[in-house]
Amino acid sequence: MSANQPLAERLRPTSLDNYLGQKHLVGEKAVLRKMIESGNISSFILWGPPGVGKTTLAKIIANQLNRPFYILSAVNSGVKDVREVIAKAEKQKFFSTPNPILFIDEIHRFSKSQQDSLLGAVENGTVTLIGATTENPSFEVISPLLSRCQVYVLKAQDKSDLEYLIDHAISKDIYLKEKDVTVKEKDALIKFSGGDARKLLNILELVVNSQVTDKIVLTNKLVLKELQENPSMYDKDGEQHYDIASALIKSIRGSDPDAAVYWLARMIEGGEDPKFIARRLVISASEDIGLANPNALLLANAGFQSVNLVGMPESRIILSEVAIYLATSAKSNASYLAIGKAQALVRETGNLSVPLHLRNAPTRLMKDLGYGKEYKYSHDYPGNFVDQDYLPEEIANQRLYIPQNNASEIKILERLKFWWKKRF
Repeated sequence: MSANQPLAERLRPTSLDNYLGQKHLVGEKAVLRKMIESGNISSFILWGPPGVGKTTLAKIIANQLNRPFYILSAVNSGVKDVREVIAKAEKQKFFSTPNPILFIDEIHRFSKSQQDSLLGAVENGTVTLIGATTENPSFEVISPLLSRCQVYVLKAQDKSDLEYLIDHAISKDIYLKEKDVTVKEKDALIKFSGGDARKLLNILELVVNSQVTDKIVLTNKLVLKELQENPSMYDKDGEQHYDIASALIKSIRGSDPDAAVYWLARMIEGGEDPKFIARRLVISASEDIGLANPNALLLANAGFQSVNLVGMPESRIILSEVAIYLATSAKSNASYLAIGKAQALVRETGNLSVPLHLRNAPTRLMKDLGYGKEYKYSHDYPGNFVDQDYLPEEIANQRLYIPQNNASEIKILERLKFWWKKRF
């Protein structure tokens, strides 16, 4: 075992007996343990946050069942890689030989065509598929493949598991136990791990290795100091993940393209899912730019679709284009403010009745009751506009959308004043 191996790898469990957490799946008489003990496993997908043991569990299963084990990462594997593994599995196939296990990490990043390439081999038993995903499989895995797999949900490690892991690492790791490490406080280690065992061990190793003495006292203050001095340690699933995403959005809102593309680069270099970034940019286009430049939402949405189509590393160029466009665009949060006011008004006033003239009247009875009566069809009037009430009577004079001072919304305001006269 090399000291160059990360601590998390050195401590990776090799059997269910020392596997941490997930008792609902691998505890006594739990579903996966029973399946493993029977020697017969079907294809399944492990869904849970990072660092909860998805890869480890797959390796333990293959080892315990003495099955050939193939592993692919959806980040850097394509259809060709999948077909090569399936071809190898078919060559190893004999009447009494158990089928190999194909583990695909981050299977949610596989495109439809990549997932399609798995269907035949999974259905005819050439391989047993174990997929791992941090995203909801219902949205990210194609229905035909999902129907052939069970889905098992893994939970973030609880505090007691993480506390045990800290003590276990210091007392059992071949390199850490050579140092004189005293754990005085664990709260910061656990907080910044976010329930991710691998991240916890990475932080622990970082803090210990950064000390110049072998006599080390671990405190919350020391952990915080070392993390602040290592900004490249991007935490893509914890507190820093949201801090950097927030910095990206606020830089766009503040019209600073240099800062926007810097924070974007931080996220990309940290291994952030490009679809997460693209989703945030779509939200920013609507929340911060809105009607000041309606094309921003179109471009951001096109960027999101392109990221799904192209994948990394080229997606970084698409994301950069969108982020810079949004940062350099005119800004308006009028739509954001309007829906907030409208929701508050609904909560305040309750379910006000729809005015009779706006109601649908598909039956004779409804027409007799006055549904739709006196409704004026806008297209029958000059300029396709007619002055009539569209809000409930109780709130007829409410203003929710307030156009802001930018070229696009100034034109909108002029149009509204022309139509509604005194109202705007």
